[in-house]
Amino acid sequence: MGFTIKLAWRNVLRNKRRTVIAGIAIGIGLAFLIFYDGLIIGMEDVAIRSATASFMGEAQIHRRGFRQTQDGALTVRGSAAVMERLRADPLVAAHCPRTLSLGMITSPANVNSILLVGVDPERERRISRIDDAIAQGGFFRGDNPRDMVVGSELAEILEVGLGDRLVATVATAGNGDLAQEMFRVSGIYHFSIKEMDQGMAFVRLPVAQRMLGIGERVHEIAIRFTQLKLASQRDLPFWEAYSANGNEAVSWADLLPQLKTIFDMTGTGRAVMAFLLIIVVIFGIINTLFMSLYERLFEFGVLRAVGTRPWGVFKLMLAESGSLGIISAAIGVLLSLILIAILSKTGIDYRGIEFAGTTFQDLLYPVVKAYQFIVYPAGLFVFTLLVGVYPAAVAARMSITDAIRRSL
Repeated sequence: MGFTIKLAWRNVLRNKRRTVIAGIAIGIGLAFLIFYDGLIIGMEDVAIRSATASFMGEAQIHRRGFRQTQDGALTVRGSAAVMERLRADPLVAAHCPRTLSLGMITSPANVNSILLVGVDPERERRISRIDDAIAQGGFFRGDNPRDMVVGSELAEILEVGLGDRLVATVATAGNGDLAQEMFRVSGIYHFSIKEMDQGMAFVRLPVAQRMLGIGERVHEIAIRFTQLKLASQRDLPFWEAYSANGNEAVSWADLLPQLKTIFDMTGTGRAVMAFLLIIVVIFGIINTLFMSLYERLFEFGVLRAVGTRPWGVFKLMLAESGSLGIISAAIGVLLSLILIAILSKTGIDYRGIEFAGTTFQDLLYPVVKAYQFIVYPAGLFVFTLLVGVYPAAVAARMSITDAIRRSL
């Protein structure tokens, strides 16, 4: 067997140009498969981070039914006790309470519907990036209860700037009476997310609670875990532990089901890339081996004439196929490492592009995993052996007299 492998390597390297061309063609396919896999993983990470870090959080706790109805009376039961538990939970890195209420906002120039959000500025900074997205002014600097932070598109619609007055109108919880408060614009943020930039305004939590008449209760508790992957674990005991007493704890996958669906479909993209690689391998290996076979008909005829059995010729051609697979895999791994190394420093700028309901906020970097450089090259090698069975079988069945006659 050792002699067969040694002879196969000599035959493969005899025509270096053809071998290199075939190896590069197959290797490029493998490199793009590895790169695509890393890019998809990186895209998933960026999309999740962008969606959860912008405002939503990695998980949320609400009163059951609030997400569907937005009923202001459905506040988190035992919110103070829940937040005390979250503070002591080793899985939770940060949490923040919020009130959410649909309402109207009016300026001297215009009026617009909004989602009025009551926040605790210090806790909010640990969950969302609103503080980082401030384009003008600040995110509740000082302690003025009349401060309001609005989105850039909402400011344009209302034709207001820093220091201008706005009147917010909401319905109080329970009886539905209207409550109005006057605020001054203290900050303008820009997220490149239309729903946030145009349809949300932020005020201090106590002011929002007073307007809604809900005391110290809240509608939502946003959560950030110590590790992002925890939010994707359906069997995490956290969900059951905090989904009690009429409340429900949900992850980003429940809040953005369209994003989760897209991620579940990424396997299809990998399958398409693998299929394209298979096509390249089929044509590359078969073409190379058959060209090599017809160039060396006399050699094969002589091998059979001196006593080499068909199985020996079959093993030789199969070893040549495997050798070409190893060369292709090595080229593919090298090319993918170079490509990933370059993009790991520069990144891919998808910032501002909307994807499945979320807008990318960070540069996209491909993610390297060990299996990419083990499973895919090994799969390529095995498949080249399978593809090599056909030309090897043709060579093994070839008649000695026909092989010598055709070569003369």
